[in-house]
Amino acid sequence: MSVASKVRLVAVIGGSGAGKSWLISRLCRAIGRDACHLQLDDFYRDRSHLPLRRRPQVNFDLPRAVDWEAFERVLRDCAAGRATVVPKYDFATYTQLKGKHRWKPRPIVFVDGLWLLRKPRIRKLFDLTLFLDIPTDVRCARRRARDVVERGYTPDRVEHQLRTAVVPMHNRFVESQKEVADLVLHQPYEKAAVADLAARLGTLRSEVTPRPARGLQARIEKALLAKNG
Repeated sequence: MSVASKVRLVAVIGGSGAGKSWLISRLCRAIGRDACHLQLDDFYRDRSHLPLRRRPQVNFDLPRAVDWEAFERVLRDCAAGRATVVPKYDFATYTQLKGKHRWKPRPIVFVDGLWLLRKPRIRKLFDLTLFLDIPTDVRCARRRARDVVERGYTPDRVEHQLRTAVVPMHNRFVESQKEVADLVLHQPYEKAAVADLAARLGTLRSEVTPRPARGLQARIEKALLAKNG
């Protein structure tokens, strides 16, 4: 856990297709203007130095694909309540978009990523850590749909990535993090686990903002249990 700061950082970890963004979007909606979302995906290393045909061959399911130095710097800025510069990654070209994106954290920053708990020095920056433990077949089905529709990948390419990189790298680098997470959520989400999460988020919010949190737990439970995950 991090020491007292102006902002509280909440890590949401899980494999590709676990529903990290889905969960965070609903938590942010329930909490309102006191919450925002940061993605580890935007810190993938720029591959513009490689020929375009070679870029898809890079294994983006390895932790070393991320610029951890830049990510840690942004996390520390957020924890201190400082405005910072956040990159934006283009998955169609495997490059960082040009220009600098100025970003100011809100009292609660949800951070999603595959490997947020692997490095102890980064893990300790988070005030709450949550692991989404979702079955492999569910995650892979979501990955197929996302990569074809949102990223323009062919079905054959997606299947190849799942077989050769996504699943084996999940088993090697992602799965073990649930052993050190503060909370583990399974689908369908259980009411007791969601109530525990809501209570902890309510405590974090009350630590960093004077605004009353009346009804916050009920809003979070409604957001996450409406369709039972």
